This record gives sequence, structure tokens and C-alpha cells, in this order.
Amino acid sequence: MLKIGDQAPDFTLEDQNGKMVSLSDFEGKKVILYFYSKDNTSGCTKQACAFGELYPQFQEKGAVVIGVSKDTAASHKKFADKYGLPFILLADPEKRVLELYDVWKEKMMYGKKVMGVVRTTYLIDEAGMIAGVFGKVKAAENADQMLKELK
Repeated sequence: MLKIGDQAPDFTLEDQNGKMVSLSDFEGKKVILYFYSKDNTSGCTKQACAFGELYPQFQEKGAVVIGVSKDTAASHKKFADKYGLPFILLADPEKRVLELYDVWKEKMMYGKKVMGVVRTTYLIDEAGMIAGVFGKVKAAENADQMLKELK
């Protein structure tokens, strides 16, 4: 499990516009890196829309918001367009980054053990170090919580 003070592992994934994006592209900025289960599900939609609504405030504080799920870039494009999401959504269908950040885990769903994303948000500082780890976050409250974490 990654912890505060660890170097955030770099990665490159495709965004909703078909552009390849690396975490290292944002060196010098704070990054809110949040992992979610699936586009267009109720909790994930609430979480994304809250980040979207507060996005100007994140920008004012010099922070970038990046959402990651195992959905495809095409799915992310539809999701972002449908809800007017102004931030980056990264596609990780091979689950490489989900595993790298230790968010792909066994969990209980409707009484059955399944593998899936445990909703987790990382705050990464300007030097690429992990400044905060927030596990099992509440979807609707996550954006507010992260805004408060930015100094």
C-alpha cells in the first residue's frame, strides 16, 4: 500500500480525448488522483459531478483533478460529455495503474466476493510525493473533502 511520503508511481494512460497523459506531466502542480469503479453508475456520477462543480476552485488552488477507472477512453468521452466534466479521465482497462496504486481488490458485492475498485483518492504534491491517502471515500463528499485538504 502506498503511503504518505512515498514517491507517487508515474504512469501513462489514454484520456477521454485519446491523448496520452502521464502523471509526470503535472510536476509542479498538486494532483487529486481519484480511482472509481465505473462511468455512469450512481456513486461514481455523484463523485465526478461534484469534482466538476468544484473544478474552478481546484484550479484556483493550483490543483489538477484526474479520475481513473478501468473503463475505455470512449466510455470516458461519453461520460464527460454527458455531465460536462472539465477534468481528465484516464482509461485503465488493463488495470495496470489500479494495481500499481493498490485499489484493485477483493470486495463484497451483494453478498459475493468480487474483484473491483475500492474508491480511493490520492493527494500528490508538486514534487510528485504522496501527501494524502483517502481510502473508502464517500462518493458525494470526496470533492469537498479534497478541496479542504489543499492548503
